[in-house]
Order: sequence, then C-alpha cells, then structure tokens
Amino acid sequence: MVVSVNTHPAVLAVVRVAVGIAATLGIVLATDLVLTDDTTARGAVVAGIPAGNLADAQAQAVVDRLSERANHRVRLRTDSGSATVAPDDLGLYFDAAATKARLMEQPRSPLPRLMAILGRTHTVEPVVTIDRAVFDATLDDLRPELEKAAVEGGVHYEVTDDVPTPVADMPAAGKRVARDAAATTLVTEWLDDKPIDLPTEDFDPSVSAEVVRQTVAGAATRAVAAPVTLDGADDVSVRVTPAQLGSVLTFVADGRGGLQPEIDPKRSAEMLRPELAETERKAVDATFSLSSGSPTVVPSRDGSRVDWDKTVASTAATATGADVSDSRVVEVAYAPVKPKLTTRQARGLGVREVVSEFTTSGFSSASGENIRLVAAEVDGALVMPGEKFSLNGYTGPRGTAQGYVTSTIIDDGHADKAVGGGISQFATTLYNAAYFAGLEDVAHTEHSYYISRYPEAREATVFEGAIDLVFRNNTKHGIYIETGWSPSDVTVRMWSTTTVDVESITGERYAYTDPPSLKLPKGDNCIASTGSRGFTTSNTRIISDAASGAEISRNTRTVKYDPAPNVACV
Repeated sequence: MVVSVNTHPAVLAVVRVAVGIAATLGIVLATDLVLTDDTTARGAVVAGIPAGNLADAQAQAVVDRLSERANHRVRLRTDSGSATVAPDDLGLYFDAAATKARLMEQPRSPLPRLMAILGRTHTVEPVVTIDRAVFDATLDDLRPELEKAAVEGGVHYEVTDDVPTPVADMPAAGKRVARDAAATTLVTEWLDDKPIDLPTEDFDPSVSAEVVRQTVAGAATRAVAAPVTLDGADDVSVRVTPAQLGSVLTFVADGRGGLQPEIDPKRSAEMLRPELAETERKAVDATFSLSSGSPTVVPSRDGSRVDWDKTVASTAATATGADVSDSRVVEVAYAPVKPKLTTRQARGLGVREVVSEFTTSGFSSASGENIRLVAAEVDGALVMPGEKFSLNGYTGPRGTAQGYVTSTIIDDGHADKAVGGGISQFATTLYNAAYFAGLEDVAHTEHSYYISRYPEAREATVFEGAIDLVFRNNTKHGIYIETGWSPSDVTVRMWSTTTVDVESITGERYAYTDPPSLKLPKGDNCIASTGSRGFTTSNTRIISDAASGAEISRNTRTVKYDPAPNVACV
C-alpha cells in the first residue's frame, strides 16, 4: 500500500531555514572549538580579571597575578569594626595549578560556548581552600575588633551614706561573625583583592532581664541586709558591714543562665588585710645550732596566710543565703606557707664538720666595733650548693643607721677615715675561710698596698657599692658560716662535709718599689705614717681530692702591691 503525504510549501521553507541555521551554528561552534583548543574558555573571568580565550602563557600570567594577590594581607570588615590579617592566619590557600587547569577547561555544552561567542562572560572560581581550625582560632582572637559583645545581665551596688542599694545591669544582644557563611564568603572573595564584608548574626546574652530583676529583689537584697562576721585565728573577728559588702560584691553570669555572687578578692584583701594580718604566720626556715658543739638542725615551721579566694567565696555564699540576721559568721580560710628550707632538706645538706677556719687579729677599737657588727650579721649564713655568697649583698648597707662607726680605711693609696672602716679585715678573714674550704673565688680585690697582719696575695678589701667579696659554693653540700669575735681577733669557721684538701704556697717578693712622700692638710682625717716598699708576689692554691689525694686544680694569682707613702700632716 502506498501512502502519499502532501507537505505545505511554507512548512518546508521553515524547515529548510532551521536546518540552515543549525548547520551554520554547527560550523561556527566547530570552528570555535578548533580555534580555542589550546586556550582558556571564551568569556572566562576569574577574581574579576578577564581571562577568556588566552593562550597558555597568557593564562599563566593571570594565575601569577592571583598568586601575588594571595600574598596580600586581607582586610576584613563588619558593622562593628575591621581588621587586617595575613592569609596564612586565616587558613587560606590558593592552588595556582588547579586554577589554571580550571581556566583551560572548555564548556561541554554548546549553549555556554555560543553565549560566549555572542559576548557573554562567565565566572571561573579560583581554587581556594580554607583551614577552619585556623580560621576559627583567628576569628576568636579578632572578636574585640569585629564583633559587638553581648552585655550580660548582672547586679552591682551603689553605696550612699553607708547604705548599699542593688542596681540592675540589664542585658543587651550582641553581634558576632556568622562563621560558616563567613568562611564561604572568604573563599569566594579573597582573591578579588578588596575589603571583604563578613556576614554577621545577632546573639543573645545568657542572662535574661527577668533573672536580673529576680536577683535584685532576692539574693542581692538579702546579701546586704545584715553584717557578716569573719572569724580568724587567735580569736580575731572582723565585722564586715553591709556597706563594705556592697563595695566588693557583684552578681555575674554563671554560664547557665543564672547569676551568682562574686566578691573581688583583691579589693577584699586590701580592705580586710590590716585586721587579719596578725592572724597570718610567716614560715620559718630550718637552720643550724652549734650550742652542743656540733651542728644540729633547728626544725623549720610552716606558716599560714589568708586564702582570700576561699574566704570571699564562703562570704558570698553566706551573705546570699536565707539567714538575714546579725549572726551570720564565716570561718576565715588559711593556706599553708612552706619554708624555703625544710627540716628534711637541712638534714640532707651534710653540714656536720668544720671544713675550714681562719682568724685575724690586730685591729683598733673603732675598727673592732665595725668588725663585730659585720661578723654578727654573717654569723649563721647558709650557702646552698651552687649558690653565690656576696658580702655586700648579704649585709646590705653598712652606715651609721646600722650602727657602724668611723674608722681607718685606705683611700687613694693612703690611710683615711670613713664610716665602716675595718670591715676589710673581716672580708680577709672570710676570704681565707672560703679559700681553705676549696670554694670557687668569684670576685675579690686585694688592698692597694700590703698590710702586714694579712697573708700576702691572700687577702681582700671591700667597699660598699664598689668592691665586693663573692664566692660560690661549688660543692654538693651546704656551707654553714660561723663567726666569732673578741676585742682582739675575729674568726670565720665553715661547717660542711670535707671533700677536698687545700694547700697554699706563697711566692717570693720581687720588683720592689720605694715609697713616695705625701703631704696632707692637718685634720682628723690625716694620719701620719711611715711608708713601706711596694712589691709583687703571688699565691698558689692547690686543691686535692680528700679521699684519693689526686690533684683537682692548681691556680696562681699574682698581686702587685703599691708602696705605702710616707705621710706628713702639714
């Protein structure tokens, strides 16, 4: 059977036109496909930079511009403020290679390609990643700059004529960065190289206005309805008035939607410490007694101090409780204070025998008084293993306020007088005791000219603020210093554990120099004297192991003494 279809000429014309257009478009698209095979997609725009139909080198230039932008600091903005941050601190990373590959991709659908031929652009997103942990941590730090904090509800007091009145601090909403949306915005807009407006959201404080009103009417009013008595040690009681409570008490958010009482420990301590100070006890370090002829440990004693945090917490709880009578009482809490040197530590220091002893004599009564005072100050000093002992540092000032008197000193190479004269004799005695104990010589200075009652090249002078005597306990045992004084001599004894033997060798004198003549104005400070020759000599200290006898160290110190002048008072 044969079917005949008659097509209207107009329909055939439309079909022919459509087929022609389709063929033409196909040719155009095919041609464009061939022409753009090694270029970026036509009409592409990346981070605001036109990047369509670019050859490989040109595309790389665009990516390089983006890489440069990726090193720029990022300016963030919100309604509350702004901040400029390094990209690394926001956890941002730009993948240049992946971005270039994305630019080189051609559209699979013919429609976008056709629209691009007709001049329409399309956005190619750069490949950006963000480390949310780094991003969130930085935004936490930037809250003061970018966010408006919510105002938590609370209660404080206004004190007028010693009458405290609770005052409501009403809450107010805050504004914070919407983190998820902000991260998306940052990834999208970072490489546009312009300020980025971060999205924000409102948030409410944890404490409601109703909770604040209830607290004012309840706990805050009860807290100052009557005084609170603090019962301390030794039967000391301190009455805290309602006005005093109001000056240190507030109600703050507890993190669970409520308000809790809070007393300022620092302000409370300033207010109450004068009355409670006598209830505190200082810790007493262990020390040594020689009353039996050998060292025995005098035990340490723990001290105590007011634990203000615990005391004010108890005070706040009591003040806001149901009891509003005058009988509200809080026990003062105390924290132990440990001594720096405990009994056990002292017993482990090995202070048990005399390891060195040295005596000097031949001083005037005025010098003797100064020597007595400084010896009394140093008596009982304990030098821990590894510690340095400074004579000036240990005694502090040595002036008339401390009882020191005027006596002979050496000033500018000749005898003179000053407060504290004679202390160098004690310094020499102490130096020699440290010398024969084998302790490390850190700093000492000899007299400018030789004084016959001291050992040559093994003596020391001191002057407050200028010349010091310093040695270090380089043993593993403690060094306990005992001093003894009489009107004719002074002794320094060091107690510890013997570990070394010390030998002292004094060298020969040589390079003598003659004394000059010196005329000084008559007066109390002029001391006429016959001079003596100067010379150079040395001292060698040899330290050996006490157990084996093996030599540990050998050190020679050379000293040049100036001649003492012939002084005439004219």
